[in-house]
Amino acid sequence: MSSKLLIGNGCLITLGDNNKIIEDGGVYIEENLIKDFGKTSLLKKKYSNAKFIDASGKIIMPGLICAHHHLYSTFACGISSKPSENFVKILENLWWRLDKALTLDDVYYSSLIPLIKCIKSGTTTIIDHHASPKAIKGSLNKIAQACQEIGVRACLCYELTDRGGEKEANEGIEENIEFIKKYKDFKNEMISGMFGMHASFTLSDKTIKKAVETMGNLNAGFHIHIAEDKADVDDSIQKYNKTVVERLNDLGILGEKSIAAHCIHINEKEIEILAETKTNVVNNPSSNMNNAVGTADILKMIKNKVTVGLGTDGMTSNMFEEVKIAYLIQHHFNKDPRVAFNETIEMLLKTNSKIASKYFKHKVGVIEKDAYADIIIVDYYPYTPLKEENFYGHFLFGIAGCPVDTTIVNGKIIMQNKKLKNINEKEIYNETQKFAQKVWKRF
Repeated sequence: MSSKLLIGNGCLITLGDNNKIIEDGGVYIEENLIKDFGKTSLLKKKYSNAKFIDASGKIIMPGLICAHHHLYSTFACGISSKPSENFVKILENLWWRLDKALTLDDVYYSSLIPLIKCIKSGTTTIIDHHASPKAIKGSLNKIAQACQEIGVRACLCYELTDRGGEKEANEGIEENIEFIKKYKDFKNEMISGMFGMHASFTLSDKTIKKAVETMGNLNAGFHIHIAEDKADVDDSIQKYNKTVVERLNDLGILGEKSIAAHCIHINEKEIEILAETKTNVVNNPSSNMNNAVGTADILKMIKNKVTVGLGTDGMTSNMFEEVKIAYLIQHHFNKDPRVAFNETIEMLLKTNSKIASKYFKHKVGVIEKDAYADIIIVDYYPYTPLKEENFYGHFLFGIAGCPVDTTIVNGKIIMQNKKLKNINEKEIYNETQKFAQKVWKRF
């Protein structure tokens, strides 16, 4: 017997290219897909045998998507690290020490916490970028296990780098390829794989060429940090007499299934290349501010037809929080309070859906027939008129500041009435504390 679920009596936001606002709206789900939506009264008549969830006037909308995450960053919270004067020093003093301290069990437990936070903040799909150089083989399977246990849809990859020498680089290539093949052709609709790379300045031509050759015709796309800091640009020009985007394009890394995280220190020619290759850029404003690496000129990129989505770089799992930061920093960067309103919201609500949908069998991030049933109910009761033409204002200054009541992923209720189902949050936090202490001793 198929699983049937009807969510109704709410203000339905469909998103997608033709966003609809339906008062007293609802969504009908069969198994893991959306099969119908519209007025609650009509849906109740058509699907009277479905289990009903009463949204009680709250917002019903698609789950949010994080297009660039680092689940493994969890154990950095509260850690004692040497103050660092620039980005490279931050990597050396914090992140490259932390990732080396991780075991496979640490990888699993460090994934659980941000995944729980995803569910509680309405993020139902993530594209993650992982590193654990002393525990490479099987690390992506550990993350996939955590994602499936918590119930978050995820596209995963391992960070290839030359920092640990040829043996670790080869292990990184193998981990990516084995994982991509394992989940190829949508063998699991909750999990997919990409080929991860750290950044141009930690990768030789030899290693990148081997990765491209090994990838062959798998067509999974590459996920890499590009020009996050000026040091990445300086290294590329000094060693290869090319900018980062030029170099990676020449080596075959860019393309419509590849993700270029950050892209802060790029020029107009590089923007043209990103647009021509249809490469997906992901902006991570809170992390950029935290690392003092600069602000990406997303408005110039979008104007020049570059696909620009929104991620967190591991700083948070809360995309409501991130979109506000994205909006505000663009005002500051451009010194103009009139700009970036539509663009930053659409990065999250439209572009992230288009990016993430490339890695799964059905669409994510929209309410339409045969899209994945990833839906959230938000505690927001409009106190001024809510229509299609003013939805963005309500979203940024209203909805994004309200708690998520219910989270449904792949047709399954993961959280309802703000209570996680089948997840012992306290037990996970207590166990994670033990693993964090062990990691800190090795740090």
